[in-house]
Amino acid sequence: MSHLHQDKKILNRVKRLKGQIQSVEQHLEAGNSSCIDVLQQVAAIKGAINGLMNELTEQHLRHHVLGDETVVNEVELDEFLKLLKRYS
Repeated sequence: MSHLHQDKKILNRVKRLKGQIQSVEQHLEAGNSSCIDVLQQVAAIKGAINGLMNELTEQHLRHHVLGDETVVNEVELDEFLKLLKRYS
């Protein structure tokens, strides 16, 4: 996936995840955060990870599986990607 280093969207997602994880660490170290607050942060991280996985999967499909020369049925591809997102 050498093309990914050019994708600011993916890099920004990773940086956001890094910040969210650091926030959980800080709350745990502080020792005064409620369990609910930490669980909400972890749930947000889980959603962000799923979003990153979906984005990487789509990039892989478009660049490595379908390729530039393939005529892509965008409607069918969108339906397939929605199906993947539903079960991830």
